[in-house]
Amino acid sequence: MEKVEKGKTRVLKGFFFVLLFILVMSGQRAMSMSDEDCLECHGEEGATAEESEKSIYVDAEIFAHSSHGEEGCISCHQDADVEEDEHPVPLAKVSCEECHDDVAEMYDNSLHGKARERGDDLAPYCFTCHGKHNILSSENLDSTTNVFNIPQTCGSCHQEGTAMTKTHVISEHNILENYSMSIHGKGLLVDGLKVTAVCTSCHTSHNLLPHTDPESTIHRDNIAATCMQCHANIEKIHKKIIRGELWEKEPQKIPTCVECHQPHKQRKVLYADSLPDSYCLECHSNPDLIKVGHDGGAISLYVDVEEFDEFEGTMHKKEGISCVKCHTNMDNSREIVCQGSGPVDCSSCHANQDLFYKQSVHGKKLAENDPNAPSCADCHGKHNNMSKQRVDSPTNARNVPKLCAQCHREGETAAIRTKSGEHNIIAHFSMSTHGKGLEKRGLLVSATCTSCHTAHSILPAADVDSSVNRHHITDTCATCHFGVANQFEGSVHSQQMAGDNTEVPVCNDCHSSHEIERIDQSNFRKHIFDQCGDCHEQESHSYLNSYHGKASLLTGGERVAKCSDCHGAHDIFPESNPKSLLHEGNAVETCSKCHLGANTNFTEYLTHASHHDKERYPELYYTFWIMTTLLTITFFIFGLHTILWFPRSLKERLKRRKAERRKE
Repeated sequence: MEKVEKGKTRVLKGFFFVLLFILVMSGQRAMSMSDEDCLECHGEEGATAEESEKSIYVDAEIFAHSSHGEEGCISCHQDADVEEDEHPVPLAKVSCEECHDDVAEMYDNSLHGKARERGDDLAPYCFTCHGKHNILSSENLDSTTNVFNIPQTCGSCHQEGTAMTKTHVISEHNILENYSMSIHGKGLLVDGLKVTAVCTSCHTSHNLLPHTDPESTIHRDNIAATCMQCHANIEKIHKKIIRGELWEKEPQKIPTCVECHQPHKQRKVLYADSLPDSYCLECHSNPDLIKVGHDGGAISLYVDVEEFDEFEGTMHKKEGISCVKCHTNMDNSREIVCQGSGPVDCSSCHANQDLFYKQSVHGKKLAENDPNAPSCADCHGKHNNMSKQRVDSPTNARNVPKLCAQCHREGETAAIRTKSGEHNIIAHFSMSTHGKGLEKRGLLVSATCTSCHTAHSILPAADVDSSVNRHHITDTCATCHFGVANQFEGSVHSQQMAGDNTEVPVCNDCHSSHEIERIDQSNFRKHIFDQCGDCHEQESHSYLNSYHGKASLLTGGERVAKCSDCHGAHDIFPESNPKSLLHEGNAVETCSKCHLGANTNFTEYLTHASHHDKERYPELYYTFWIMTTLLTITFFIFGLHTILWFPRSLKERLKRRKAERRKE
């Protein structure tokens, strides 16, 4: 046992001796070539390699402050660690993977790594992005990989006009320019938001893969997860679109993020598994292509190719939206990929409009399977849907009345079933000031059906959420008549001034809904006192008893003063308010509009004075009753006198007749 222990001791001593020898030798090797030794040559400005005349200058201060400054030159240039004065020329290329093996593995599998493996001279390597002797942490604002500098770093290759963009086929163009104009680019470059997405946020730093690769961060199956790194509430925000678990279970039914929010700015990524329009038109260009509907009737599936090509200006064509982006439920596993695909669901892209529509009269009727309920295609068209800015679009302002008339013209389905009491809507609109402005004068700013009823959120006037409900009608009219609405809001008729519990008149009480006339036209002026009389019945009667009222009835009254001439139209205030046209400071001016030379005494004429109003006109009240009483007493006395006198008168009459007979 003792010999065994001694043997173990000798082995341990030998091991420690060898270890000590290795450490000493490695220390000697480390001491053999220091940074100062390297900089004796490489620290001189203008130093170049003899064989290539390339600069081999290294700025000692920059290197010392770099991320590798503490590592020393030979930690990367290991073949420069020699005991002699000169190292081999040229030195071997630096291999970053000895320290960064995990990053190197990702790079080797990336687009950049594979391009370098193929011998592509333009393929970027570590130093292309990170630098050489000036490598800094990405947190440093001077670093080429700092978030604020990433677009410029990537742009050194991907900016339009570089050697790479000229010699390589890339589906995206003007990448840096488009990015700088995007919401992300402006957030970074204009607002200085370091949390803004940059190239590496979406494409990663080292594992860049084509969007067709299932492992790519921008593959259609992964793009949502990539976007959710910043936009964490995508599913919650797009709840209407993704319908609960639709995103996870049937992602092919909804557009990916970049199909609506275009990458870099304008262009869309078209994935290889999408079906081109030409594939669809191989069948659908056949005029005889039909399917059997639920009622057994034939439904045409024909798409006129010539007509389809004519609509290059349609919304979907301009946005590059192909057939399958609307007809989403396609399945390549089917023999006929679109068989059983079902109707188009516009809510996939137009979620807000769909929400409004489903709450509207039209949407509720469609949900009840009403065959006459209009759907998106009935108003916007199918393959020919165009921006409302185009004059040939059915939703252009000049065409909206014709569009709505298809159902609401007298005799059509909606007009027959309406219970609102409104009839001849289209005819009345055409004769109104709005209709004439649009149809005769071509004023596109004239109000149309959608201006008041909205395009998608059409509700009955009785519905408190309706844009034409009496509680909202003033706001609706104010979208065009802003100045008038401001006047009205301060008047005695506004809800604000009258109080919440007081019923006040609104725009269509005086101007009607569809028969709106110019206020300076004779027909409108003839009926002003009738309109005011609906609420102010007593004042209306007193007006008709006045000179103005009688002149209006007898002559037609276009030029006779009406209620609005004295009180104002939308800016009616109490007489005590200095803004009132009838305030003592304004009354002379108001009357002088018709009665030139009117003075203060003239304005004291009481237009609406009534002997029935004891509170406001006590003098007239008591005078009326005194005179009435006097007349009553007078007539009573004379009546009584007449009655009492009648017998005597009769007696005298008979007496005269007898006297006349005697004479005969």
